[in-house]
Amino acid sequence: MNDSKKFPSQSSNSDVQAFLKKLAQTPNVKPVGRKGRLIFALDATASREPTWREACRIQAEMFDAAAALGGLEIQLCYYRGIADFEAFPWLIHAEDLRRRMADVECVGGYTQIGKVLEHALQETRKSKVDALVFVGDCMEENVDCLCKTAGELGLRGVKAFLFQEGFDPTAERAFKQIAKLTQGAHCRLDAGSARQLRELLNAVAVYAAGGLKALEDFGRVRGGLALQLAHEMKKS
Repeated sequence: MNDSKKFPSQSSNSDVQAFLKKLAQTPNVKPVGRKGRLIFALDATASREPTWREACRIQAEMFDAAAALGGLEIQLCYYRGIADFEAFPWLIHAEDLRRRMADVECVGGYTQIGKVLEHALQETRKSKVDALVFVGDCMEENVDCLCKTAGELGLRGVKAFLFQEGFDPTAERAFKQIAKLTQGAHCRLDAGSARQLRELLNAVAVYAAGGLKALEDFGRVRGGLALQLAHEMKKS
């Protein structure tokens, strides 16, 4: 539980650029012959309440961007309170995601990132999960335990993309380790996080659903970070 919602005064554009470079080096996670599967995990503790409603809209847009390709299933999960963790069924319609997220209220409590990672591991044991996206602002758990589970996810090919709101050095260290162990990526967002998060989530979703060609087409229409990512990937 992090009561201080503070963003750095300097832009974290370098973090965004580093994220794009890392993602450009990440092989396309979409398997041949089936839809890609992405777990979308959220911190719903009280510290994120100021940005939660905006996040609902942004994250639904991510689903819209990928759904147009017909190649992505998303499972929403979140934690809040002392031990409240919930995972919804796999979704294929943006409206279902919007409705479920709109019903969630942020509640004070401690982080449960370990449950997020364990859940992703259980899901991929049942049917391959291609990527895990996590959005949060702090970490209050045993980092060694988190890294153990992250390592297992990495061995199973589940890449974790962690988006950090604000600046918490403890969270940043943990998120970077999780990303490294899964061959995913970490990106810290600054005060312009709504715009950056929208672009980065859309880019990850489109890439997971349709690969590089889909991302190039998406980038030509939308520009911004999506187009930049497509260019980086073509150079790699």
